[in-house]
Formats: sequence, structure tokens, C-alpha cells
Amino acid sequence: QVQLVESGGGLVQAGGSLRLSCAASGRTFSSYAMGWFRQAPGKEREFVAAISWSGGNTYYADSVKGRFTISRDNAKNTVYLQMNSLKPEDTAVYYCAAVLAGMARRPSEYDYWGQGTQVTVSS
Repeated sequence: QVQLVESGGGLVQAGGSLRLSCAASGRTFSSYAMGWFRQAPGKEREFVAAISWSGGNTYYADSVKGRFTISRDNAKNTVYLQMNSLKPEDTAVYYCAAVLAGMARRPSEYDYWGQGTQVTVSS
């Protein structure tokens, strides 16, 4: 069982930066690949980024590639999403998720989810 709690969301102007954190409970955090997803009002939840259990492999949606960076600290049971050059279209609730298998980009493949943190980017 893994419990996930996101933090770090907020209101930022276009071009600004935010760093999201996702703290995980449980001693098996390092066994899980982790992902970040987002969901805007009226839209489906979409993949943002994923990282392997070791942190050695990462994968990004084309819409955030070059602007967002996913990382993890297994000693702190935490995964991060550094978001730079934010755009109004990045506005959404951001969720972290854990999957025991390898990196995945479909929400249905993930085993555990956090409650989400709101990110709002003003123009």
C-alpha cells in the first residue's frame, strides 16, 4: 500500500516556475515507477511525465518536454515536478501516481493516486 500526498501548487504568472512535490508513505517507494498527470476542467486526465524506480529513466509528454523536469529522492520517499516557463494552458489539477510495473503513460496502468494539487497560470 502506498499513500501519496502532493504539495507545491499555486497561482503563478505565465513564464514563472513552480515545483511540485509528492510525498509517499510506505517502505517500498523505491520499488515503484512514478508519474505526474494533470486534469483541466472538462478535460480528461492527461499524462505529463514519468520516472523509473531508480530515477535513471524519464519520459515526458510533448507538451511539457524541455520545460518540466521529473525527479525523485528515494531516501526521502518523494518525487518532484519542476515546472518552468509555465503557460496558461498548463492550468490544471496535478496528480502524482505510483505503478509497481515499469514506467507507464496511461492512467489506468497506475496503482495508487494522490489527491491532487491545483496549479493556475495567469496570462
